[in-house]
Amino acid sequence: MGLSDYRVTWQAMKDFTSHRNEQTCDEIWLLQHPPVFTQGIAGKPEHLLRDHGIAVIQTDRGGQITFHGPGQLIAYLLLDLRRLKLGVRELVRSMENAVIDLLQDYQVKAAGRIEAPGVYVGTAKIAALGLKIRKNYCYHGIAVNVDMDLTPFSYINPCGYQGLQVTQTKDLGITDGLEMLGSKLANYLQQHLLKKISDRTP
Repeated sequence: MGLSDYRVTWQAMKDFTSHRNEQTCDEIWLLQHPPVFTQGIAGKPEHLLRDHGIAVIQTDRGGQITFHGPGQLIAYLLLDLRRLKLGVRELVRSMENAVIDLLQDYQVKAAGRIEAPGVYVGTAKIAALGLKIRKNYCYHGIAVNVDMDLTPFSYINPCGYQGLQVTQTKDLGITDGLEMLGSKLANYLQQHLLKKISDRTP
């Protein structure tokens, strides 16, 4: 979907979710946003440390504050969790594992953390996630730092954690760009979701 305004995309996700039914196909949207901070439902304003003129949008996903900008790969998952027979924790683990597998393709070791959802390379966070569940349908998703200006992360406590370092694929020696990484990430997301379904099938 290219570079998409956050508010427009957020409204499109809400509209899609409001009008979908049991026959509606699930979708994964791949895109980037212009520079914007987004604050989760329970987000605390003190996690914005400095105002540098970047818009702060109070959104309806879970989690605290994060930054989106050009060069960040975002995958929004619009899924029927009842049809997939997926719980929220299973979905979160599937999203994290898709990114972990993606990075493993480039010999980069990454991991998730039970106490702090997302994906980490060492102590630095490379992917943040947040979801909204409405009537067993989910939207929002996961953001992977690829080749972006990381400076605005220093203006916040990323995801509510003071001093949390962030990294990106470019700084880890990965030369593939957004298009290639987006295609691979979408494939891994589908693999993990389909595996959950097959594991539950008698």
